[in-house]
Amino acid sequence: MDMGYFEKWVLKEFSINLSAYKSNQLHRRINSLMSRVGASSIEQYIEMLKKDPEQKQKFLDFITINVSEFFRNPEIFEELKDKLKSELLKNSSSLKIWSAACSIGAEPYSIGMYLDEISPTGRHKIIATDIDNTIIERAKRGEYVISEIKNVKKEYLDKYFTQQGDKYIMSPKIKNMVTFKKHDLILENYDRDFDLIVCRNVVIYFNQDIKDKIYKKFSESLKKGGLLFVGATESIYNYRDYGFEKASTFIYRKL
Repeated sequence: MDMGYFEKWVLKEFSINLSAYKSNQLHRRINSLMSRVGASSIEQYIEMLKKDPEQKQKFLDFITINVSEFFRNPEIFEELKDKLKSELLKNSSSLKIWSAACSIGAEPYSIGMYLDEISPTGRHKIIATDIDNTIIERAKRGEYVISEIKNVKKEYLDKYFTQQGDKYIMSPKIKNMVTFKKHDLILENYDRDFDLIVCRNVVIYFNQDIKDKIYKKFSESLKKGGLLFVGATESIYNYRDYGFEKASTFIYRKL
């Protein structure tokens, strides 16, 4: 039994298309995970995933890269804040924003805090999606540990979080700005008319064909003049092919 069989099984069982990922990198990651959990073959690992919910969740977290924190790369996030003020909010007082592959919710909540600060009267809509239902439920709870909030300024921490033991709880005001739902970037259709799409540190794991499709669909989903905000390791070198121009190093504007 080989990785090809495993990829087909994962698609059938979890609706995750592993063939979209860079294969060498993916296979190294899976072999590393199997080794860590003591599975000596694909067959044995499949049995573990079938029988053990904890191992299943570990696999989903590992594959769907659930690593996130508030204001990740703070100086780049500040550039986004500037663009929100200088461009998007000048064109509309109510923004429609998509945080794609949102993981634990730190990213859409970060944007929510910005909007509450710079446009408190706006009726903004933030849609946050991820492929993993378990992580979406965690994001909805809005509970975080100190390592996840390390980039949050004290003024935001005081205003938007309540500390309960070792947890920091997001305020209902910001939570109510965000709608979470399950969505697969590879297999499902995209909504339209977004002012801003945020998708950071995810597309880098996909092969070039899938990257092309995702960036094209992002472009189609944005309004003219809308922005795409990507991760600090994800420069899009052929951005013109998708109908973008550069707005700053990691922000692209739809022409």
